[in-house]
Amino acid sequence: MSTPGYKSHISSAFNAELEDVRQRVLAMGGLVEQQLVDATRALMDLDGDLADQVRANDDKVDQLEMVIDDECSRILARRQPTASDLRLVYAVIKTITDLERIGDEAHKIAQMARDLSRQERLNHHMMETQHLSRQVSQMVRSALDAFARMDAEAALSTVRDDVKIDREYEALMRQCITYMMEEPRAIRRVIDLIWCVRSLERIGDHAKNIAEYVIYFVKGKDVRHTSLEDMEREVLGSP
Repeated sequence: MSTPGYKSHISSAFNAELEDVRQRVLAMGGLVEQQLVDATRALMDLDGDLADQVRANDDKVDQLEMVIDDECSRILARRQPTASDLRLVYAVIKTITDLERIGDEAHKIAQMARDLSRQERLNHHMMETQHLSRQVSQMVRSALDAFARMDAEAALSTVRDDVKIDREYEALMRQCITYMMEEPRAIRRVIDLIWCVRSLERIGDHAKNIAEYVIYFVKGKDVRHTSLEDMEREVLGSP
């Protein structure tokens, strides 16, 4: 296994099992990423058919999660991994949970896109929402890239991006609330949009989680629920 952070084993079968798990996670990540792109496109274009396609494909994500989870369970039972191998299996199990939840949030966005497609078009705050969706999509892509390379510094960069996502989310929420106060007739449509924006923010949180699992695997330390400054010290070794 040539990926940095992985160690090679005497057993070629064990190497193959770990590589297979890694490839399956990346395949699941690619599918989830496409789900997010399609869901946000359906929202921007109010494309009900594309929204239905996103909702239909959600089952594929769920199936992949179960397959990978079963494979990890077999590795734990048969190989009884320790040290970095155990951390890898743990990181995979946690990662696929967050990927599945990203898929669920994309499903919610698609549902809201379907509902909005049946209403009068809402033009306010759509550009801001599109900008947020692009940032979140990039964050998911970066988290998956960090996982593929097991790159702790790239993972740290993804964690930093979550701070920007949160700020933009809060600003957009304030704008939506102000608009509802000024235009009560648009309340129903804006609420649907708010749910989409909330899902995008949650997707950013899940991408951050995946990045934290990468840091855990590489550094051997659980950095969840720690400050960004402490995480930087752990990854970069800064005082």
